[in-house]
Amino acid sequence: MRDREKIHEILRILKETYSDAKIALRFENPLQLLVATILSAQCTDERVNQVTSELFKKYPDVRAFAEADLEELAQDIRPTGFYQQKAKYIKEACRILAEKYGGEVPKSMEALLELPGVARKTANIVLANAYGIVDGIPVDTHVRRLAHRLGLSQEKDPNKIEKDLMDLIPREDWAVIPYVLQAHGRKICTARKPKCEKCPVKDLCPSAKEYLA
Repeated sequence: MRDREKIHEILRILKETYSDAKIALRFENPLQLLVATILSAQCTDERVNQVTSELFKKYPDVRAFAEADLEELAQDIRPTGFYQQKAKYIKEACRILAEKYGGEVPKSMEALLELPGVARKTANIVLANAYGIVDGIPVDTHVRRLAHRLGLSQEKDPNKIEKDLMDLIPREDWAVIPYVLQAHGRKICTARKPKCEKCPVKDLCPSAKEYLA
């Protein structure tokens, strides 16, 4: 089996194994998803959801975030880590949304990338899950780790990993594959000690022999 065929078989098996994989962040509108995704940097989705359950009641719209007291906002999001910087990103991004976009989260990659705290990962997540616009593949820590272990990419830069994934994966799968890889990364292919003996693709994975040894 050639490398590309092997990769497609790995992805097919994982898609079947995690057929219900989807975004774990809880949100009701594009703004909430944008804020939650900014908060998710270096933080678990579970913890973000705990924080946003109260945060979104206190700050119900763009203007509320834009006019928030910075230190108070930072304390409100403190459990997510890097809270001072994240508070600045959220407040400034919402100020721009209020002044430039009428309080709406824009629907283009270019516009989203102009917002503080937003790189391609966040923009891809917002576009796909809030608007159904699939422009790329979000690369988080799970996707990055599995891309390396499964032989999907040897790059270190998230944008280059994304390009490799986009070249390998059919466009119709771009929206679901990151959540499939996340699910596998959380359940089996964990960072410190992957459970290769339980892995449904261990016979195809180029890293399995190393870890099983």
